[in-house]
Amino acid sequence: MDWGNVTVEDLVDALREVDWSSPPRPPSEFFSRFTVPKSFAKWDSRLKCNLYYYRTNYFIMIVVILGLGFLTRPLAIFSALLTALSVAFLNDSFAGSFSEKATRTTRRFSPQLAAKMRPPLTPVIRGRPSSKRAIHVCGQPRWIFVLTCSLVSFALWYISCGLFTVSLALLIGLLATILHASLRTPNLKARLNTFREEFRAVWRNYSEI
Repeated sequence: MDWGNVTVEDLVDALREVDWSSPPRPPSEFFSRFTVPKSFAKWDSRLKCNLYYYRTNYFIMIVVILGLGFLTRPLAIFSALLTALSVAFLNDSFAGSFSEKATRTTRRFSPQLAAKMRPPLTPVIRGRPSSKRAIHVCGQPRWIFVLTCSLVSFALWYISCGLFTVSLALLIGLLATILHASLRTPNLKARLNTFREEFRAVWRNYSEI
């Protein structure tokens, strides 16, 4: 795959749709083979490839940096978790997995409530399911959970007076992510993983026909 032809919008869509439940890459692979890219085109391609391949590692690294910044502010730590949850809900795979597990757990105590938490049926167009459908979490549109978590986390940020701390910690985490993604040389495993994801996407689209 030529990552130089991948736009920022394509990368964001891929990160939103891809499965984030995969475990992070081992530290021996994450912290190895650092080189300076020889041109802007190679840097752009390497940055996009590493952001996609090491996405779980970068997410954990940013959360850890945020956690270290709030060791003296327990309320701010809870705010950071809510912020991370609101961002995670933007991913289709996480939202669907969270809704399924929550519905399964609720079914043990209240089958009637669990029935209301099921997502609405997928609309059928010309005899087959529509490929584009709104994501629901626990029977409600996803944006309700994203908005609720964002508003509660912002209120807690304001109460804990940790806006400056979170801004600084988030800036350090983003800079560390960009620095690592810029210098980490993509290995063969990253390229093979990219081809595997492409095959899965093609097969998924084929199976919907």
